[in-house]
Amino acid sequence: MAKMDGINRRILRELTRDGRISNLDLAERVGLSPSACLRRVQELERHGVISGYRAVLDPVANGVGFVAYLGVGLGEHSKAAQEGFERALQQSSEVVECHNTTGTIEYLLRVECADLQSYKIFHTEVLGTLPHVNSITSYVVLGSPKDLRA
Repeated sequence: MAKMDGINRRILRELTRDGRISNLDLAERVGLSPSACLRRVQELERHGVISGYRAVLDPVANGVGFVAYLGVGLGEHSKAAQEGFERALQQSSEVVECHNTTGTIEYLLRVECADLQSYKIFHTEVLGTLPHVNSITSYVVLGSPKDLRA
């Protein structure tokens, strides 16, 4: 396990803001020499604290004009029902996040589509045809004043 001190936390904060920052700039921002900074980043990667780097994409430039969060309840609460639901969602490009939750629903999904019509098709022809789906509640995203997902 990598030691989580103040410097490592600053490294992680800076990398979260800009995963393409040069090691030289990162070292300067966190107050280390470039070699010490690189060693720490490599240690954080080796221990799985940093599990990868991603590009943040512009949704409009990628044809996404409609985003919604969906609460999905299953009618059957078995392992087989959950595994079947999760397998089906792996095949759906519209589902960009799937979280198994506690509470009144089993799943919280983030769905991205081109527009309302394509969402309706997804809702009807994908989710609406899955066995064990008992309820679907859609929460349409009107804006995202804070979004720190990488």
